[in-house]
Amino acid sequence: MSLFRPCIDLHDGCVKQIVGGSLSDDGGGLRTNFVSSQPPEYYAELYRRDALAGGHVIMLGPGNEEAARRALAAWPGGLQIGGGIRAENAGEWLEAGASHVIVTSWLFDAAGNFLPERLAALVAAVGRERLVLDLSCRREPDGGWVVAMNRWQTRTGLTVSVALLDELAHSCAEFLVHAADVEGQCRGMDEDLLRLLGSWNGRPVTYAGGARHMEDLQLAHNLSNGRVDVTIGSALDIFGGSGVRYADCVAWNRQHA
Repeated sequence: MSLFRPCIDLHDGCVKQIVGGSLSDDGGGLRTNFVSSQPPEYYAELYRRDALAGGHVIMLGPGNEEAARRALAAWPGGLQIGGGIRAENAGEWLEAGASHVIVTSWLFDAAGNFLPERLAALVAAVGRERLVLDLSCRREPDGGWVVAMNRWQTRTGLTVSVALLDELAHSCAEFLVHAADVEGQCRGMDEDLLRLLGSWNGRPVTYAGGARHMEDLQLAHNLSNGRVDVTIGSALDIFGGSGVRYADCVAWNRQHA
């Protein structure tokens, strides 16, 4: 059964919900849906209270390390951490309380070429069972998807496919896939991507991007054969949204877990 997975997105040290495709190195054009008055540990404590394990803390750029550490300390072993993860610092984040480390950009060179030796180094550093591979992606003109790095600005040479999932599954515990083109827009999920992810029956997969009401959890279940979990961000009432009540997501998980 597809379940709800929570998130804590950090930007400039604050919990925010942003339009994913608007991220850039210079900050120009950034579109923000929500800036929380609550610290990150508030959300971690909330998820801990409601037993919503498997959520992710994502550091969107520099200046988020302290905030991330506070979130992890509020629920040791309950949250995954991503953003700037590499072999040299992955172990430190596990020691800080992360259940898993999430990695994308460090696995590629500046031109977007995949570097399998870096993946091997990460597996050697923390073990496959503590590693989540982030295959967040952008749509291609032909209808396919390519993995995007550098806060979804740079398209890489990896095409999201069942073959890619098969190839990488030996090196990770889970996959996280943001549909960057619909992330933060609350206009509906990428249904084709959910179908693709659900056609693969391997490691756990979490999808994020475009969910706008509770019915999307059932839709994700139907499209993915119950194999893909869903993160809901900007539509959620605890992040200023009006489409989804957090309490309903908790009830959904308790009913279907």
